[in-house]
Amino acid sequence: MILSIDGYEANSGNRVGVGRFAYEMLIGIERKLKHGDSQFTKARVYMPDKPTDDLPSASAVWEYSVGKPKKLWTFIGLPWLLYRDAPIADVVFSPTHYIPRFTNIPRVCAIMDVSYLHYPEMFDTLDLYQLTKWTEYSVRHAKKVITISEYSKHAIMEAYSIASERIVVVYPGMSMSLLEQKPQKSSHLTRFGIRAPYILSVGTLQPRKNFVRLIEAFSLLEDKNIALVIVGKKGWMYEEILAAPSAYEVKDRVKILDFVTDDDLSTLYTHAQCFVLPSLYEGFGLPVLEAMAHECSIVVSNVSSVPEISGDAAIYVDPLSVSSICEGITKALFEHGTSQEKERLAIGKKRVSLFSWDTAAKQVVSILEEVGKKSK
Repeated sequence: MILSIDGYEANSGNRVGVGRFAYEMLIGIERKLKHGDSQFTKARVYMPDKPTDDLPSASAVWEYSVGKPKKLWTFIGLPWLLYRDAPIADVVFSPTHYIPRFTNIPRVCAIMDVSYLHYPEMFDTLDLYQLTKWTEYSVRHAKKVITISEYSKHAIMEAYSIASERIVVVYPGMSMSLLEQKPQKSSHLTRFGIRAPYILSVGTLQPRKNFVRLIEAFSLLEDKNIALVIVGKKGWMYEEILAAPSAYEVKDRVKILDFVTDDDLSTLYTHAQCFVLPSLYEGFGLPVLEAMAHECSIVVSNVSSVPEISGDAAIYVDPLSVSSICEGITKALFEHGTSQEKERLAIGKKRVSLFSWDTAAKQVVSILEEVGKKSK
């Protein structure tokens, strides 16, 4: 059997969210094919630009095909490449919300969440249109839909009225490149203007991450010697987030960094007093997993998929309540180094072992094989 993969999202430098999921799936699937652990004899990976150096090298079982146009990729570029190549593939995997149009090849997509349906006001108009209309098309026409939590599965079922058996939960895992880092001393962070003690939050700068309420809650902490570090590339509608430190008079104690290397991120997790993610909506929440892996105390939202991932390892807060977020952070700081914190950290460390990219890739390959065999 031949597998075709949309490599668009995986082929970027600073990968977060769907980009990270797509990249890890390519890495894992290629490993399965290379080692003969799959019924697929070849995979063709399609993208509008030359593959980045950290993607798997081309081989007898792994091919890249670059084509244009990049704009409207799933409408024009990808369908044309699928039509052009022979023999025709048995299944197409889009590790994103959008499947290719104008093809009879069975398709499988991956949907991270449906936050755009719950918080439409938090998305740009064009992005909202694409997410709403294009995702609905994908759900209606895909043979299988992969998602990343039980919460997201039920949300997709409810939103699009599709049967449970068409949706498969595949939990993401920890980035091996992040796990393999040896954290530097805290003094290493002074080049960012960061000095301990500090609170850490990680996520793309966008409204549903709830950073404005986090900054307001931080301003209410009694301890005025602690800093807040937010790590995340600019997403959309981030202007209010960047203005919040000044608005709440904590500009001198809040550091907002862009995307950082795995080396720096590992060091940031290691030396933080606690990690805080008061997000309004998460399909999974990879930074929560990363924080637990680094034995960093976590303060997280009590909504969406976050409790499913965090279990008993977290201090939970109401993301709509600034006072609740403040109380959660205060509790984490007060219990830092105590037996209560150590118990939560031990639970978190154990939970991390439940999430593996290798396991995820194995599940995805199995799903794709099932769909591919039915197409024959």
